[in-house]
Amino acid sequence: QVQLVESGGGLVQAGGSLNLSCAASGLTSKLNNMGWYRQTPGNQRELVATISRGGSTNYADSVKSRFPISRDNAKNTVFLQMNYLKPEATDVYYCHAELVTDWGPKYPYWGQGTQVTVSS
Repeated sequence: QVQLVESGGGLVQAGGSLNLSCAASGLTSKLNNMGWYRQTPGNQRELVATISRGGSTNYADSVKSRFPISRDNAKNTVFLQMNYLKPEATDVYYCHAELVTDWGPKYPYWGQGTQVTVSS
């Protein structure tokens, strides 16, 4: 089992910054990809950014140059630095972690979500 605790959301003016963090506990040695997703109006979760244990990153095109993702494997924590925020970034952001088993299957875990609100 893996538990994810997010922090860092809040209210910010357009053009401002927020730094989201997500700390994992439990079977952290089995975690590979960690990252952030946002909830769409259709209740699907869409990719914002992910990072592997080895540091490989993947970004949504809309945030690639503004939201760098980083990870501290020693502290089992992933960070999303959100810069030059726009009102359309307003959403609930969910931390995601992928547990990889020794026998093959992968299991997703989600945090409780943190609200990001960008005022115009």
